[in-house]
Amino acid sequence: MALPPLARRLKPTRRGVLIGAGAGGALIAAFALVPRHYAPPLKAGKDTRVVNAFLKLARDGTLTVAVPACEMGQGVTTLFAQIVAVELGADWAQVAVEPAPLSPAYADAVLAAHWAPLWLPTWLPILDDALGQPGNGLTALKAERGPMMLTVAGTGLAAFEQPLRVAAAALRAQLIDAAAAQWGVDAAKLDTQDHAVIGGGKRLPFARLVEAALDRDPPADAPLRASPAREAPARFPAGSKPAFPRLDLPAKVDGSFVFAADVRLPGMVHAAIAHGPQGDCVLSSWDAQGAARVPGCLGVVHAKGWLAAIGVTWHAADRAVAAMEPRFRPRGPVADGNAIDAALDKALQQGKAQRLWGQGDPTALLEKPSLTARYDIAAALHAPLEPGTCTARIEHGRLELWLATQAPEAARREGARAAGLAEADVVVYPMAAGGSFDARLDARIAGEAAALARATGKPVQLTWSRWQESLASLPRAPVSALLEAGMSPDKQQVLGWRSRIAMPASLRETAARVLDGESAASARRWQDSADPLALEGALPPYTIPECAVEHVPVALPLATARMRGGGAAISAFLTESFIDECAHFGGNEPLAFRMAMLGGQPRLAACLQGVAHLAMWGGGADASGQGIACHTMALDAREGRREGHIAVVATARQVDGAIRVETLSACVDIGRVINTDLARQQIEGGLIFGLGLAVGGSTGYAAGRPLAGHFSQLGLPLLAECPKVEVVFVDSNAQPFDPGELGMVAVAPAIANALHSATGLRLRRLPLLSEGV
Repeated sequence: MALPPLARRLKPTRRGVLIGAGAGGALIAAFALVPRHYAPPLKAGKDTRVVNAFLKLARDGTLTVAVPACEMGQGVTTLFAQIVAVELGADWAQVAVEPAPLSPAYADAVLAAHWAPLWLPTWLPILDDALGQPGNGLTALKAERGPMMLTVAGTGLAAFEQPLRVAAAALRAQLIDAAAAQWGVDAAKLDTQDHAVIGGGKRLPFARLVEAALDRDPPADAPLRASPAREAPARFPAGSKPAFPRLDLPAKVDGSFVFAADVRLPGMVHAAIAHGPQGDCVLSSWDAQGAARVPGCLGVVHAKGWLAAIGVTWHAADRAVAAMEPRFRPRGPVADGNAIDAALDKALQQGKAQRLWGQGDPTALLEKPSLTARYDIAAALHAPLEPGTCTARIEHGRLELWLATQAPEAARREGARAAGLAEADVVVYPMAAGGSFDARLDARIAGEAAALARATGKPVQLTWSRWQESLASLPRAPVSALLEAGMSPDKQQVLGWRSRIAMPASLRETAARVLDGESAASARRWQDSADPLALEGALPPYTIPECAVEHVPVALPLATARMRGGGAAISAFLTESFIDECAHFGGNEPLAFRMAMLGGQPRLAACLQGVAHLAMWGGGADASGQGIACHTMALDAREGRREGHIAVVATARQVDGAIRVETLSACVDIGRVINTDLARQQIEGGLIFGLGLAVGGSTGYAAGRPLAGHFSQLGLPLLAECPKVEVVFVDSNAQPFDPGELGMVAVAPAIANALHSATGLRLRRLPLLSEGV
């Protein structure tokens, strides 16, 4: 089925174009006026009333918060519920959550603005500030028409904190009005606290006000509390009891929490699958009799790129797949490590670069650069703890899908296409993911499960094996980069800087799949396009008079995807490793060298000073085993720009010929901290995730197959090898920033710089130990 290209994603009317041509900004206004009416997204259950798009209130007073994001262990369900509870004055023991259904009411305009370069057609200036703002009418329309309900890039907090507060404030006003009428007092003298309306020494529980409150029209503009949800980090040191414990924790501890693999339906069968190698491959042959000899095998289903077996249990289906010995033949290029390396090397040496960001022109300064270094990053696997699982059922012309997904709209589209149904006839039940790291942006498993349900006429649960997860998942793109610096005569300052980075346009490729429904093979056509989001954050935060960041797009025989940290994880490794080299080139102390160039970044400078104190920074001298790195991430929200800043000090040693990372210390500024416990979990988890990618997590490819397809082959650190982790937060009044991705971006360069101090060797390839020590 032919799919529309990127340039056709938006189809403005002729009148809209004419209006835009006639007056600046009128095109945006025209889009903002397009009528948008949507059905109420929530449904009332027994003894429950729907309050608004985010809230339901039961007659016993139980408050349910609809969460329009995938719970991947990051605690988003708890965080969103806490925002509502504080604004409403609710009792935490009476708050519950449920996944929000697909609806334009939950469209993420912050993500739509952030990803504007990926979806705006080429005839619009994609980097124009006005078009990249969440409050812009065109951006809002794009977000709603999807709807764009993706859990990615840490936009959820920026997108939904204000709508959640508004929803809670409206309910609070309704409850107060109902209580005021019952008491015959002025509503302005009442408030809510601990799940009750209070005032004048009286207290009326929410449960006794449900009907009277919700029979009233909500106010058009209910006032928000002066103080939103906030915690002082110093009051909640590590190990202290949280004020708002995770809502999902008890069920996860006792095993009652339902993940995608726990779904059970009447008459359900199980399926295992074999995918072809990465690249353009098709199924060519298999031994059907092999499957027939496996007890418990119920049948075989095949498609162009995969072969599946149906069984009474998953293990029976998996044995049947193995017994069939499926073979695939290439129709075009397949992933090959040598071809990938050659393509990156050629692009870096000879490819046409496109300047993404910069100031001035460093060309003259860099005719004879003071310092030049090449860095390489291998393709990395997401390696989620929970392999892909999807359950599909087709009944009465309707397809139902149960799966963990960061992109429910994409899952619905894949399922509809495979089942031969309209998207309106597909229902997606979003499940929590046991970790994802952006692997669940890929919704192909929904189409496979739907195809199996259609072929068998039964509910089918498809689970990818660990090997299939590694084989079929799309990795983080490999990168090759050349960085050059021109130093002042005294070698104390960087005067010129150029980053020349060769990699595929991985975010454009991801968007083509997630937003447009293109196949992995089709989306590869975007790889040789300029992609500012693939290299997000590559412009150094330092004051450098002449600076340029250049992208050399390169097409590879390998489809690639976004991974936790996005472009920032790549950019931070390149920038912070090379700035460290610049410091050592002039005999400078690395921290002081950075601080001298951070005049316009006071929050980042404060993080550097904070982590130096926390880690007892000794200057990073030779053999000290300490390395430092920092990074800033940013998002534009309706309330203004939000930033997250982190500085990391790693301590590493060489022991018996091996490297051991002993300590990771981080000072973090994420603005106003809403839940200290969740924020610490995310930063700590991000530090360990970053450690995993620094020392392992990557794979090469041969004949389309990953060379590291199992956890044991990925070189990930074992529990005994994990370092001591220390985290402190800056107490800030700035708008809150999601910590989920920030925690991992500066880890690899900090470790690389520590290894240089410990060993005297400069490791410029990720994983860091891939070249040996």
